[in-house]
Amino acid sequence: MKIIDPVFLLVFILNVYTVKSLECLCGISEVPVTDPYNIQKLEKDNCEIPENEKKGCVEHGACYGTCQTDGFCFKSIKREDGIIRRIYRCLAKSVLKPEGQPMHCHVHDGVTSSFQLGCCNTTLCDLPLTFSPPTKDSGDQDRLILILSISVPIVTLTLVSLISILIYKQCQPRFGYQVVSRPIQNNVIIDLGNSRSISSQMVDDSQSTLKEMLESTCSGSGAGLPILVQRSIARQVSLLECVGKGRYGEVWKGMWRGGYVAVKIFSSRDEKSWFRESEIYQTVMLRHENILGFIASDNKDEGIMTQLWLVTEFYENGSLYDYLSRHTVSEEQCIRMALSIATGLAHLHMDIIGTQGKPGIAHRDLKSRNILVKRDLSCAIADLGLCVKHNSVTDEVDIPINNKVGTKRYMAPELLNETINEKHFDSWKRADVYSVGLVYWEIVRRCRASSLHQEYQMPFYDVVSPDPSIEEMKEVVCIKRLRPDCPDEWNENEKLKSMVKLMKECWFENPTSRLAILRLKKNCVQILDSCEDVKKMSQILEEQEQEEEENKLMNSDSGLVKS
Repeated sequence: MKIIDPVFLLVFILNVYTVKSLECLCGISEVPVTDPYNIQKLEKDNCEIPENEKKGCVEHGACYGTCQTDGFCFKSIKREDGIIRRIYRCLAKSVLKPEGQPMHCHVHDGVTSSFQLGCCNTTLCDLPLTFSPPTKDSGDQDRLILILSISVPIVTLTLVSLISILIYKQCQPRFGYQVVSRPIQNNVIIDLGNSRSISSQMVDDSQSTLKEMLESTCSGSGAGLPILVQRSIARQVSLLECVGKGRYGEVWKGMWRGGYVAVKIFSSRDEKSWFRESEIYQTVMLRHENILGFIASDNKDEGIMTQLWLVTEFYENGSLYDYLSRHTVSEEQCIRMALSIATGLAHLHMDIIGTQGKPGIAHRDLKSRNILVKRDLSCAIADLGLCVKHNSVTDEVDIPINNKVGTKRYMAPELLNETINEKHFDSWKRADVYSVGLVYWEIVRRCRASSLHQEYQMPFYDVVSPDPSIEEMKEVVCIKRLRPDCPDEWNENEKLKSMVKLMKECWFENPTSRLAILRLKKNCVQILDSCEDVKKMSQILEEQEQEEEENKLMNSDSGLVKS
């Protein structure tokens, strides 16, 4: 049998008696406020009953039980509904946190008029707690809490009701207004619950086509269709196929009123970009044959998310980037493309003063992917989401509030090194001209007149990575001052030589040395006129040669007859 060490036993007994050495009052009592010695309730649950009952008696006449603790004695008093409630109990040392100022022993100043508590560390101690007189601030606070408790639920319910009504109206089809002059017959109702589904329409001869509707509702102001039509167009368009993807979303080919349309679908997180581009496209007097035709903007609820639609004209050839990747162009086509781009940008930059005037607009993201090729191979400028507008009255520049920047490969030197004067509108126009020079280089590279037939490449393809950073472009454009290479073969052709001169005058490092957009347009016209003159001269020479051959034949025939 193992014998217990007497020293260990002595230490254990001392620890037991020293750990719980404080005796405290224990129990709960209730007395009326008007008669503090009339004890109506006294509870001693979970308390020890001392042999001498008077041991636990206190000043107000109640006799409580006791308890042992290694921490503090606790007391609280509370006044409520004309009753004063006292609570005595023990607090263990383990719950007294933080040390030195335990939160169980302190009360907030705002409630001391009806509630008090405290701690003490003497045997059977009874703290003399009293209520503090009520203050004006506490009354004001109570009234504020009451007002908030009533008003907040009412305001919340009102907001929820308004939002529900708006969502209901948004999701329901709109009726009760005439949108075209001709009646619509044999129209198939399109359900776009699944945006990937392909629907169809039967178009009757009496139904307004897309072209007719645009001509009857768009007066050239550039504002697109009437607002009532715009707010329901997402339920009338049939999506056919996805034709492109970008950083803002997807571009779909759609069918609407017997014609093809392009639908640019933004995600809800890009709402600022969608709103800005819709705002720019609806600028008065913006509509131009070399700027993408705007039809409508709308939003469509897809259940888990909201799609933001931008509906525009559709061009089968796609972007200039896509077209040049698949096709080459002749001399005349090359110059006509360059002229149409300069014409569209000149209209975009132009301030039109008047009661229905147009502000000057700079694109800020010109590149071959943001220029579309029409059926006649002329070009139209698209993607106006990053544009800046110029207020000619106040001479202020309206810059969109978003974190998007233009395509780094096409950025002008002053944008890369951040030396551009953002408050000066001409600075933004000159940055656009720099980008146009790079686009011209892409077109000339695919011109069939060049003896060196080259595959399509983007500017700086040979000196930067496929997705260059701003620092990478800054080193190439600003520090090394490199520009796209122009082969000597281009200078052997007079038309291409003129185009090379144009593009080099567009990408000067000093913005003020670059061609103005109107000067650029005029030079393109002159190059095209020279092409027409050469064409006419060649036709005249061909006609003269044909006449000479006919005369020779006639002379030979007459000689045979004489013989």
